[in-house]
Amino acid sequence: MSPRRSVDQLGIYTGNANPDFARKICRYLNVDLGRAEVFEFSNENIFVKILDNVRERDVFLVQPTCSPVNKSIMELLIMIDAFKRASAGRITAVVPFFGYGRSDKKDQPRVPITARLVADMITTAGADRVLTMDLHQGQIQGFFNIPVDELTAVHLLSNYYRHKELVDPVVVTDLGFAKRARAFAEYLEAPLAVIEKRRVGNLDRAEVLNVIGEVRGRQAVIVDDEIDTAGTLVEIVRALQDEGTGEIYACATHGVLSEPAVERIAEAGLREVVLTDTIPLQPYKRLARITTISVAPLFAEAIRRIHQGESVGALFSSDLKLVQEMSLWEDGLPRTLDTRDEAPEPAEAASVGGVPQEAARE
Repeated sequence: MSPRRSVDQLGIYTGNANPDFARKICRYLNVDLGRAEVFEFSNENIFVKILDNVRERDVFLVQPTCSPVNKSIMELLIMIDAFKRASAGRITAVVPFFGYGRSDKKDQPRVPITARLVADMITTAGADRVLTMDLHQGQIQGFFNIPVDELTAVHLLSNYYRHKELVDPVVVTDLGFAKRARAFAEYLEAPLAVIEKRRVGNLDRAEVLNVIGEVRGRQAVIVDDEIDTAGTLVEIVRALQDEGTGEIYACATHGVLSEPAVERIAEAGLREVVLTDTIPLQPYKRLARITTISVAPLFAEAIRRIHQGESVGALFSSDLKLVQEMSLWEDGLPRTLDTRDEAPEPAEAASVGGVPQEAARE
């Protein structure tokens, strides 16, 4: 068992992909965000300079590989290399969203497995371990030759919907996310319906073939790991409406929301879409029906346990109460979940994931 490290040996740094997320982690841990310059020259070369002494320190680099994806990946790799050359004691790449995760197998002739390539690059750059959340497929963990801790937002999201006290709910997902969605359904004490779909070519489009399960007259909650262009989500909503469901909700860990996702969500027959803050949500994407909850406390607790040599396993599923209560925390203050039942007074409106509740209502 590794010796417990003091907080003075802990360093948390961030690139430009989601600095607010790193600041939330630091507020939870009551530590200062490390000082580093990460910028791009006019010739598009990325430069990193560490402004602290990190020799033998336990360093955590917070950098989701979200849009701009390739720039975010290069920033992460160069940061890892800079800290390795600065003699950091241990380097953990904290990648809340793992880009290229959908390229995890050869499903066509003469195509790459880009998820494996990115994993190799992170390892080669000098990372000692990876901390991430809800990979597109679990086998991506095996692409790394270093330890990987994969957190999940399923318990936070299910706790949110449990507070809403839905009437006769049903959890809906596709085959790829069915295992994690089953835990979601069990906590809601709801049945699970599975969507059979077929992806059309290499386009961000899927065709829903069948709804397996009883959904008629129920309030449906669609669960997935990410929402990209929302094309699949819209097709699922249409299929559920054809089956005669009641209100339809959706949630996902990663809100990629590539164009034209915002327009599609605005026009779809959805009551609410709940996302986490693994990817920053630009102001123009904050529709009235989109709610964001923070997973920064979950990452912060994992960082604390990794740093002190404690078990991280409780954060995956076994200590469910601990994980669920974290969804009530935001920016260092206790918050209440937005159940959309009663509007708070304007002067006392709380926020979920940094989004004011009154702005998140329809």
